[in-house]
Amino acid sequence: MPSDTPAGSRPQPAADQRRLKIVQVVQNLNYGGMERVLADIVSGLDQARFEPHVLVLQYLGRFAEGLERVAGLHVAPSMTRWSMLHPAALIRWLRTLAPHIVHTHSGVWYKASLAARGAGVPRVIHTEHGRHVPDPWSARLMDRRASRRTDWVVAVSEAVAAQLRSRVVADSRRVVVIPNGIATAQFAQAGDRHRLRRELGVDERCLVIGSIGRLEPVKGYDVMLDAFAALRRRWPGGNDVLLVLAGDGSERAALQARAARLDISASVRLLGWRDDVHDLHAGFDLFTIASRSEGMSISLLEAMAAGLCPLVTNVGGNAEVLGPELRELLVPSEDPAALAAAWHRLLTDPARRGEAARAAQKRARERFDVAQMVRQYERLYEGLGEPG
Repeated sequence: MPSDTPAGSRPQPAADQRRLKIVQVVQNLNYGGMERVLADIVSGLDQARFEPHVLVLQYLGRFAEGLERVAGLHVAPSMTRWSMLHPAALIRWLRTLAPHIVHTHSGVWYKASLAARGAGVPRVIHTEHGRHVPDPWSARLMDRRASRRTDWVVAVSEAVAAQLRSRVVADSRRVVVIPNGIATAQFAQAGDRHRLRRELGVDERCLVIGSIGRLEPVKGYDVMLDAFAALRRRWPGGNDVLLVLAGDGSERAALQARAARLDISASVRLLGWRDDVHDLHAGFDLFTIASRSEGMSISLLEAMAAGLCPLVTNVGGNAEVLGPELRELLVPSEDPAALAAAWHRLLTDPARRGEAARAAQKRARERFDVAQMVRQYERLYEGLGEPG
């Protein structure tokens, strides 16, 4: 359970001055790729060398479950509207925790870095998980100021790093790329293909296009629905085709209304948040993303590791994830016709889907395993740390 005060958040071993105390700061640990990455970093750190803590500014959430076994979990006190100028409560909290390093994540960079420096924390790291394109001038201004208080700025992809170097961080040498990673072996485990299809009321002849993510404007699900309507108009008949979206967010009602206007509601299923990701992957024939902007998509990495053929928009880190061998599986963003045409090619060519799925799984396993990501963060921490 989280603490009400920094001290005593969980039973602590005797203080070991050789361990680096790292405090991760984030809004919450609920659903999302960033939150999963943070939980995986904390879980994977070598406990002999690091003492991990997580400080959330809102609430804990789903990815905090079980994390108390390896880290101190803390919920910051509520702060006034003046906290962006002087986050006094957060400063007091960090002074009590006394970490060697504060590691901030997207959404808290300005306030948390200000508090860390106010508390006298020796080192600050920030990870940028993705930026809107174009990013608002107000966000750039705040982030530029935060970057001056930050020793290293981590980008999760080369695309994000290029944005940071050109628009945010004055000294580009302080930007480093650490790609996201996932537990590839875990996602390679086969789920129950029939379970999802029984739930949906469809048989093996039905082809299922699947997507997993937050139902927010940046994810482009409105474009995906338009593309699916175009696909349905040209579908040759015979096997049916279904679009399945797993996730939730502010756009859910608008997407349901859009599907109704497009007369595709009977072939579109919005499942809400799900914990049976293995069975979802097993039930999909094709995985797709229509995002307008991405850092490095965790749901894409998970689908590739599960052995699904991906078809995604050419934004952010998606091209880096697919690599040159799968570049043909990229489509322009904001282009429903291109997405529909690409779906049609893959759905009517099972041999190509299978070939791409095998290549995607191999690439995820070799390039984006969580152990590689954690080791890179450990090296960064030890390069900055001041134990003792």
